[in-house]
Amino acid sequence: MKIRFTLTLGLLSSALTGFAQVLTNDGAAITVQSGAVLYISGAVQSTAPSTLLNAGTVEVTGDLNNAGTLTSTGLLRFTGTTNQVFSPGAATVADLTLNNAGAAGQRTLSIPADLTISGQLTLLNGLVRTAPTTTLTLPEGASLTGEQAGRYVQGNLRAVRTAVNGLNPVTFPNSAVLDPKGQNLGTVSITRTAGLGTVGLSTGAGLTPAGIDRVWTVEASNAGQPTAATPAALTLSWVSDDDNGFDLATLGQLWQAASAAGPWVPQGTAASAAARSITGSITQLGTFTVSNFSDPLPVELVRFTAEPQGEDALLRWATATEKNNDHFDVEASPDGQVFRRIGQVAGHGSTSQPQQYQLVDPGIARYAADPVYYRLRQVDRDGTATYSPVRTVRVKGAIGFAVQLYPNPIRSGEGLMLQVRTSAAGPLRWQLTDALGRTLTNQTTTVLTGTNTLPLGTLTNLATGVYVLRVQQGSHHQAIKLVLE
Repeated sequence: MKIRFTLTLGLLSSALTGFAQVLTNDGAAITVQSGAVLYISGAVQSTAPSTLLNAGTVEVTGDLNNAGTLTSTGLLRFTGTTNQVFSPGAATVADLTLNNAGAAGQRTLSIPADLTISGQLTLLNGLVRTAPTTTLTLPEGASLTGEQAGRYVQGNLRAVRTAVNGLNPVTFPNSAVLDPKGQNLGTVSITRTAGLGTVGLSTGAGLTPAGIDRVWTVEASNAGQPTAATPAALTLSWVSDDDNGFDLATLGQLWQAASAAGPWVPQGTAASAAARSITGSITQLGTFTVSNFSDPLPVELVRFTAEPQGEDALLRWATATEKNNDHFDVEASPDGQVFRRIGQVAGHGSTSQPQQYQLVDPGIARYAADPVYYRLRQVDRDGTATYSPVRTVRVKGAIGFAVQLYPNPIRSGEGLMLQVRTSAAGPLRWQLTDALGRTLTNQTTTVLTGTNTLPLGTLTNLATGVYVLRVQQGSHHQAIKLVLE
């Protein structure tokens, strides 16, 4: 049984495409029974309190934006020819397949909110990408098939396995194998962050040469294991997309740290990683990555915290040792993507003694965002720079309206997303203009109280340069600079 919807509700603009075919479920209940196929040629917009119950197959060639109830014990299949977005809301999903036939750079399925897939994630063609702050989770029993170069999960992919103990290695679906070596680690969660090209997030800060564009954070319910006396073994693998300059002809080294910011401690001995896989003995859990064998940079950042102090933000950090440390740039961002320097603190040059630093960012309500994101840029005297992990501070008396736009910068053919957080439901107006102020698109939609993720379509037929997206709801308004590369 196959039900086909081909609905054309009109293009928003010649500059934005992807809205030509939309199936809107505005309060209805749709049930797809086992063995049935619901095929939507275009996008799906499901508003509250709409219900979609899928025990069969739902196939979508456009975006799927769910603000109602989506319960899929069957298969969700994405088969577009351009970038797609799945905004799950509070969806329950068993199986998901991506088979996007778009050209390179135009076959990504973006998932901008946390999502758990309880059955199987199948990648036949294309990339799945999470936002830097959201996670795709595969619980116990869930599986992933089809990952290879050009088709894998970018961003955060968490896998959970229970009863990790004994002498048998346990394979996690996010390219990690953990051998407990007879120990009882209990329930183990491994979160892989990959393909984001961000130092201190998907690559380890302070590694020379730079590590691969993947880190794995390993956590276990039974604390205190492994130890130096009773080590475990960890095998990590990656695809060529995430080499990040890794030299396959040079020995690789497995590294461990408390976070992707370092400082890094070698685990096991250097070994060949020519097959883009390496195994090492580990004496403690934490965050792991791989680089060609060398020593980490000598500036060891051991702590970085950010906390509210009245109307301000208090940033503190400490180093264990320093060598040729010129200064720290303190950077802030309202959206976690575009950072700007707000201050500079001199380093201590070369020292083997621990050092303490701090900086106060006054009046952080001026960012018109909640939370505010912070990071450190440590600069050596030769100009070499490394980044800390990102910290956040919630804004006291936060405003009832905030927006984020991503990806930004954006490339032609990529899907543009607008995230709106508001304390009041109602109409929202957004307008895209060029650098000369000429209006390209002017649209109005309805948002709900809380966080709304709105796919704005794909940028086409526009010259590279700077554009401005203006968003307004009632008396609240915000302008965002958009860079098209």
